[in-house]
Amino acid sequence: MDSSVTATHAHLAERAYHIRRNALLMGEVQGQGYVGQALDIADVLAVAYFHAMDYRPDDPEWDGRDRFLLSNGHYAIALYAALIEAGIVPQEELETYGSDDSRLPMSGMASYTPGMEMSGGSLGQGLTIAVGHALGLKRKGSKSFVYTLFSDGELDEGAVWEALMSAAHWQLDNMIAIVDINNQQADGPSSQVMAFEPLVDKMEAFGWFTQRIDGNDLAAVIRAFDAAREHPGRQPRMIIADTRMGCGVPFLEAREKNHFIRVDAHEWQLALEALDAGRTA
Repeated sequence: MDSSVTATHAHLAERAYHIRRNALLMGEVQGQGYVGQALDIADVLAVAYFHAMDYRPDDPEWDGRDRFLLSNGHYAIALYAALIEAGIVPQEELETYGSDDSRLPMSGMASYTPGMEMSGGSLGQGLTIAVGHALGLKRKGSKSFVYTLFSDGELDEGAVWEALMSAAHWQLDNMIAIVDINNQQADGPSSQVMAFEPLVDKMEAFGWFTQRIDGNDLAAVIRAFDAAREHPGRQPRMIIADTRMGCGVPFLEAREKNHFIRVDAHEWQLALEALDAGRTA
């Protein structure tokens, strides 16, 4: 492997480790939370914030920034972990997660948190909002990209499919969407609540440049983001990321139901130790 590629991979692996660690520390503050999702999407966030996106940590509203819209607002703990690692949110605020008057509420709120581009809560809306952002930026002549992350459970929502059609209709080649396929939602396995396969075929039929990857294979994530940004076609870009809930902490990965995790007090330290062990393996 080329030395520059090796260095990039090592740098991003370290960022992903810190994102996971930040998420565990925030989860410990409340003793519960959507920690499994934060662990599964950390590699994607590491590549987004430390390889692909253009932004200024000290000026999160800089007009020339790339935007990252979190549709699945319950993943806020994951995005906070990345914003802390990026220096957009101070590290010391980690301990305020979910507390009264915190800038880090349990569901993402754009009015509270620097770097949070939209308020998430009702699922299925992020992709439509991202279409509006991307269309507005194109009409302004901006070179910025709009990224949006949404969950496989949101594929149940009709508005998502309207947004998919709209983005292709408007040839939004400044839009990169990532759908997290961890196959879990509150009511059970996502693929059983509402079957969504063959997903690649559907996305391509809707006019999107589509890649499907192992979202916990860092090298694959890097390649997918690079290909999405460099794709020459006048079409929106989709990355379908198959991920493992609790990735990086084996005993959390093994839990049958970890959509919303309650972790016993002594297990937080075990989780950090397991994460550290994987880092040095």
